[in-house]
Amino acid sequence: MSTTTITPAPEPLSGEDVRPRKLSRRATGADAVFAHGARAVGASVLVITGGVGVFLAWQAYPTLQRYGWSFFTESAWEPDQDVIGIAAVLVGTISVALVAMFFAFPTSVLMALYISEYAPARIKSTLVSLIDLMAAVPSIVYGLWGFFLIMPHAAELALWLHKHLGWIPIFDVRGTDPDAATWDTTRYVASAFCAGIAVAMMVMPMACAVMRQVFSQTPPGEKEAALALGATRWGMITAVVLPFGRGGIIGGTMLGLGRALGETIAVVLIISPAFEIKPNILEVGTSTVSALIAGRFGEASPAQLSALLAAGFVLFMITLVINTLAAVIVNRSRSGEGVD
Repeated sequence: MSTTTITPAPEPLSGEDVRPRKLSRRATGADAVFAHGARAVGASVLVITGGVGVFLAWQAYPTLQRYGWSFFTESAWEPDQDVIGIAAVLVGTISVALVAMFFAFPTSVLMALYISEYAPARIKSTLVSLIDLMAAVPSIVYGLWGFFLIMPHAAELALWLHKHLGWIPIFDVRGTDPDAATWDTTRYVASAFCAGIAVAMMVMPMACAVMRQVFSQTPPGEKEAALALGATRWGMITAVVLPFGRGGIIGGTMLGLGRALGETIAVVLIISPAFEIKPNILEVGTSTVSALIAGRFGEASPAQLSALLAAGFVLFMITLVINTLAAVIVNRSRSGEGVD
């Protein structure tokens, strides 16, 4: 015989006993340690960056108070005659940076596309490591490479540009005949053009890394759908990958531009210092803010040091704005939500 045991049903709870369970979002244990550690690191970055800005602004105040707006409009840098201005070095800084991005932008995009879409799987990780290694090479190595190897060939390219595009002001070299039987090499070296090529090799790995990372996040379903509809691989790239990575392209380019504006050692080794506002990027002689500070810092008097730090403060604000805009654009890229 089998015995059946009947368990009585539990009595219904009263309204006072039915209460939602309280949920806490407060991190505990290892999560709390990680959260507080990450918050401390982020706050320290803000404190350090803000401290640098405050220090430069404090040191620059005497110079800005003394010279006023003429500090930004004067091109000469003659402390002995009490004539100081950064107009020429600002133009030189922008010229070198734009030349660098002219070469670095297409190279970065094509390299990022090759690694993410064309490279065989067995060498993809090697290429990524090589790009990261290029970003870690010291700037003085790129400067020596540009001075001894690139500059002689860049002079020949500058002569060709002067000969065929000299009617455009930026490619004109004043006082030089490009059709002369023997051309003067010294008129085409140590220019913003030569320095920009060396700087391009320094900013390219950074821009390429950002672009490649965004390209690699393209949803596989969208790529496969484009190929299933009959698109070629390049058609799939233009229709899916590039629109998806638009934010990464812009953000990587602006990050590279921020580094190009502040590059120092490579520019100091290549350019011939000249304090003159000129759009002629092929002409010998120019200067940048970072090269000015590096070249004059060792022998500067207290007043001159304040002027150099004022120039550094201006460069700090320019690069801060550019890098901030780049970070905003990268964060809004379609890695999860953004570009339609």
